[in-house]
Amino acid sequence: MKALLIGGTGTISSAITRALSKTDWEVYLLNRGNTSADIPENINVITGDINDEAAVSEKLKGMEFDVVCQFIGFVPEQIERDFRLFNGKTKQYIYISSASAYHKPVASYTITEGTTLANPYWEYSRNKIACEELLMKYYRENGFNVTIVRPSHTYCEKSIPLGVHGKNGSWQVIKRMIEGKPVIIHGDGTSLWTITHNSDFAKGFIGLMGNPHAIGECFHITSSETVTWNQIYKAIANALGVELKPYYVSSEFLASVSDYDLMGSLIGDKAESVVFDNSKLKNVVPDYRTDVRMEQGIRATVEYVLAHEECQQDDPDFDSWCDRVINALEAAKKMI
Repeated sequence: MKALLIGGTGTISSAITRALSKTDWEVYLLNRGNTSADIPENINVITGDINDEAAVSEKLKGMEFDVVCQFIGFVPEQIERDFRLFNGKTKQYIYISSASAYHKPVASYTITEGTTLANPYWEYSRNKIACEELLMKYYRENGFNVTIVRPSHTYCEKSIPLGVHGKNGSWQVIKRMIEGKPVIIHGDGTSLWTITHNSDFAKGFIGLMGNPHAIGECFHITSSETVTWNQIYKAIANALGVELKPYYVSSEFLASVSDYDLMGSLIGDKAESVVFDNSKLKNVVPDYRTDVRMEQGIRATVEYVLAHEECQQDDPDFDSWCDRVINALEAAKKMI
């Protein structure tokens, strides 16, 4: 079985690449080669920019695949390009969409693949919905065998899962914890959330590859463990060996005063309480299970970040923004 991964070195796809390297799959990665990720020796790398359609078409000339996996498709124009490149050249096209595409605000906290797709708060999610609709059109009208996968909050050893952070990722929040500063948690921290370690995600994803029961279907792949944001932040503080000093701020207020697209990522996603029903995936991939509990994954990630300076990108602008928000709200309280 031969697979092409478009990307293959990101948060989600890197774990899939590593896991596939230990199987009988013949795996090719197509990416620009700009990452320093450790790619297993038995993985074939095709260096190229998928957005340069003519060049990629030439590089892939004469090649056919059992599965093509698209990890970096965000708008319908990219799906149209992929259809031109891979129609008739792959038996299955797996598209990474997003669980943020599910209806917001949620009508029910339990999410199944049948939950309506609608997100007026986040353009990213609306684009993913448009991509899904186009792919299903290709499947119905052209026999383009598609499988749609919707990850939720998936993390790896290099990035600690958070609700609110700056443009440089999680490090500045971790630094604030280490320095004894308060950290902003959206809402009151009691909303329900699911975080999934990328190694667990990879198990479900690989189970869908080459699986005839996955053709023409959509699946979310998440952990079955549901936690609160307070539990997530407390687990981070415990892994750091420091006291958690939470500062609770309403999601609506954060979205109104932020330059960090918190309207989309909070109101359109993380501020909602959701529980994912993984029954459909387990019916198609019967041996699917998640093994990395929240606190285990967070502890391993914290240890990795603390041991690797390249993961410690300071973000003074975000740090100042946190202080301004907290100071402004504290001043407002005194005036009441």
